[in-house]
Amino acid sequence: MSEPVADWTRGQPGLAYQECHACGHRWTFARRFCPACGATGTETRAASGRGIVHALTTVARAPSEALRPHAPYTILLVDAAEGFRLMAHGEGDLAIGDPVTVRFAPFGDGLVPVFRKDLP
Repeated sequence: MSEPVADWTRGQPGLAYQECHACGHRWTFARRFCPACGATGTETRAASGRGIVHALTTVARAPSEALRPHAPYTILLVDAAEGFRLMAHGEGDLAIGDPVTVRFAPFGDGLVPVFRKDLP
């Protein structure tokens, strides 16, 4: 039996994704079936933590009292190197198309992925 993959959604500093054995589709956030074809044969894998910024926005007004100390903060859509897209936080001066790498940080009551620009 293989070792479990670290996953930030379970409070561990790691980025996990799933891949469908039937159609090859890849996604994040664990499911019992493939969201593309409905097959149940999937495998959970560890992502490299690298990707490209697809879109971003700055949140100036936090949606809760717990998040207010973090505002303003940047939210990104990142196209992961493994072929899935995820939403995460961003750090520093980022732009669409920037290559980024993930780290994990406390945020509110949990742990979140935070991407920063790759150094040249």
